[in-house]
Amino acid sequence: MDYNRLVSVTGLGGLYELLSSKADGGVVKSLEDKSTKFVSTRLHNFSHLESIEVFTVKDNVNLVEVFTAMQTSTEKLPDAKADNKAIKAYFEKVYPDMDFERVYNSDMKKMIRWYDLLKTNNIEIKLSENTEADAVAHEVATPKAKAPETKQVNVKAAPPKKINSPRKMA
Repeated sequence: MDYNRLVSVTGLGGLYELLSSKADGGVVKSLEDKSTKFVSTRLHNFSHLESIEVFTVKDNVNLVEVFTAMQTSTEKLPDAKADNKAIKAYFEKVYPDMDFERVYNSDMKKMIRWYDLLKTNNIEIKLSENTEADAVAHEVATPKAKAPETKQVNVKAAPPKKINSPRKMA
């Protein structure tokens, strides 16, 4: 299971692996209980973990950077149901650049729950390679086919349209 296939679904707790997507929703698999279900986009929104950013006092950072800091930290991971002060103290030690005025305690609790889910499922926390840069490099490397020449065609002008002329009845 890859990190780039993981999504958060509004209204549903936990993380999900996006198995397939359609115009009206997607089939997701829960990381907690491994159940598979269809989730409609009429009722829910999907957020890819790769696209989630965290507010910091400098520039916003991707969630992967916070997870990496949590992984390399020697601090003990608090329980997601711990009090707000303990969770805030944990993140002040692990990621001090976080903007604690704009990142709510519920968001920090969610990051702890998600990190714990990623660790229990042995998911490597890393961003996928930049596919746009690969596409641009591939486009530059392959020469484009020559566009066919367009021929000039003489077209007769249509007769002027009569406005407010009486209609013929059949």
